[in-house]
This record gives sequence, structure tokens and C-alpha cells, in this order.
Amino acid sequence: MTNLVLRTKKYAKRIFAVKGYYFITDSGLSRRGNISDVKSALGAGVSVVQYRNKSGTTKQLYEEARALHKLCRKALFLVNDRVDIALAVGADGVHLGRDDLFYREARRILGKDKIIGLTVHSIEEARSAQKIGADYLGVSPIFSTGTKKDAGTPCGAGLIRKIKNIVAIPIVAVGGINRDNAREVIAAGADSLCAISAVVGSRDAAGEIRKFQRLFNPR
Repeated sequence: MTNLVLRTKKYAKRIFAVKGYYFITDSGLSRRGNISDVKSALGAGVSVVQYRNKSGTTKQLYEEARALHKLCRKALFLVNDRVDIALAVGADGVHLGRDDLFYREARRILGKDKIIGLTVHSIEEARSAQKIGADYLGVSPIFSTGTKKDAGTPCGAGLIRKIKNIVAIPIVAVGGINRDNAREVIAAGADSLCAISAVVGSRDAAGEIRKFQRLFNPR
């Protein structure tokens, strides 16, 4: 099961220390819709939900993010890319990619207590992200993936091990991960992982998440 350090909703939540499955929505792959997927993920015990919707209008993103945030009473709710949406719905933080708003501007807008994660693709980017204040790193893509067309060249699980040796903040592995290669990712030092296609595209999202969760806690 996950091990999340989390303060109550009334106070600052700039604490990110999760071990286990990290859930990311995907409107394009979903069989049931983001609301249903998040309910399934929460039911399976996830502690972090990242809302990603690349096709919705700003109004649609706001309305869906607000609804999802209400569901995440016992889980961190992060918004992908959109600092404005995260701020508007009172999300716990935001996850930023290479082409999104600069970290310093996002921090200025969101304040010192919100969580900000950054996607990195190299040791240099990981070192820089920690230096400027990122709360966690999304290392991506680990393997070849069709979920995100602009994901870039797969970096392999070996990069996780190298980054783990130089940073003190949590690492979330994303991209092309499934139950056949997840153990390799965990062994390399990933604190969390996300397997979008394997979960969101499955018939039983909650069941698949539980299988990934068990890989972090073998018995």
C-alpha cells in the first residue's frame, strides 16, 4: 500500500513522499471517463491523482477538475500543465512539463505551500529541477509509449538509478510501463510509477492498480 505523508486540507501540503501507484487520467484512453476512473483509483487506494486532459476547453477543464478535486478528500490532487486551473479549483499542486510555465512563475502564482512536480528527461534536468525547488520528479518516458506523442526518446530504467543517486526528492516513473517491466522500474529506485495504458485502458482499472500496488509490497 502507499505510504503518504499528508497534512490535513486546512494546512499547507507541500509534502510529497508517496510509495506506490501514481494515478494519471487520460481522456483519450479512458473507457469510462475521468470521473469514473478517479473513483476506481481512489477505491483501489491511490494517494495521488494527477488530472490530465489534453482535449478539453478551459471551461471543461475547470469544471471537471473541480469535480475531481471534491472526490480527492484523502488523496493529493494535482493538475497537469495548467497552473491557472490548479489555482482556480484549489488543487494541492501542479505537474509541469518542459513546455509549460517556468517553475519560478508557477511557484509565485501558487504560493510556497503547493506541490510542484517537474518532468525530467536527463540527469542534468533532474539536478536542475531539485536545485530550483521541485517537490518531486516525473522521469519520462521510461519505455516507448503511445500515450503521449511528444514524449521523446525512451530513457530506460537505468536513468532512474542514476537520478536516484543525485537527488533527494521522490521519483515518479512514467511512460510505457506495464506489469512485465514494472519490477525493473521499482528495482531501479522509482518511488512511484504510473502505467496509464495498462490501467486507464483496461476493463478493471481498480484491479490493475491493486496489482501494481502489490509489486511495491511483495509478500
